[in-house]
Amino acid sequence: MVPAAKKQVDLARLTADLSAAKVELLSAQCAADRIRLQYSLQDIVAFGERQALKRIIASAEALHSLCSQIEAEIKRQEDADK
Repeated sequence: MVPAAKKQVDLARLTADLSAAKVELLSAQCAADRIRLQYSLQDIVAFGERQALKRIIASAEALHSLCSQIEAEIKRQEDADK
């Protein structure tokens, strides 16, 4: 069992980490929107560095996976509360 004081520290850190992640994700979304608005998909694929594009895709897939899991858990908890 986790001591109550330790649990409070974990909750404070979780809140801070989520807040920081929210800001970082908003920044990433803005960067993606700038690219999308300035360049065609064809130009991105033709002239973008392949390894960088693959890393971007891997990051987006990992983020999508985490968010999908969080969304599913929220729905599960909401359904349980009904």
